[in-house]
Amino acid sequence: MTTEARFLRDVESHVMEIIKEDGLHRHIRFRKPGTMCMHFDLITWPGYLCYTGDMGTFVFRRLEDMFQFFRADREYAQSRGKQLGINVGYWAEKLEAVDGNSHRSGATEFDSDKFKQIVNEYRTKWIRSAKEDGSLNAIERRELWEEVQDRVLGCVDDGAERAQIAAYDFSWHPGLPGARGRRWQFDDLFEHRFTKPTGRFMWCCYALAWGIQKYDEHTEAVNAPEPEHA
Repeated sequence: MTTEARFLRDVESHVMEIIKEDGLHRHIRFRKPGTMCMHFDLITWPGYLCYTGDMGTFVFRRLEDMFQFFRADREYAQSRGKQLGINVGYWAEKLEAVDGNSHRSGATEFDSDKFKQIVNEYRTKWIRSAKEDGSLNAIERRELWEEVQDRVLGCVDDGAERAQIAAYDFSWHPGLPGARGRRWQFDDLFEHRFTKPTGRFMWCCYALAWGIQKYDEHTEAVNAPEPEHA
């Protein structure tokens, strides 16, 4: 199930409550009647929007009216037939603060799959190059392959910091330690980013898109002209 599908399932019985509405000062709550499970609030003041609820707390800053900021991606998505429009990477750049009270909090987390993919790309390139130019024999190529496996990829389960330190520290040369000649190491690894949005932040982004859309639909209905009677 996609994050969007899970979100829509989670909020299918939610209703909107406008707690405060005074220009750009808004406090809007979405929840299932009778429970606070999976609830969330959208709170705005000039230049800021705070999302807070079961999935954490995230504060964004960009435009004077932050609802207008998030509407832009909805319009783009709907023009392409999508139900909810989010722009996770761009929205994350506008974060001013995130909930830090849980190990699951924050907007990003270590992308171990991306890390393993990039390390394997380096390793495969090294082995092919060494075979083509004859710089390593078959036994040495196998040794290099296994060294990367043991010293770098073997650290992935220990977390982002340990895995990346292992990669930056990796240096291998065939033969005795300290031998001169070419060394295999992960040059330019810093150019890669090994993070991805957390599931909680993705859920929050869908909540922003959905909640503002519901608010706009309510506002449009309230402001609609009364039908003329014959």
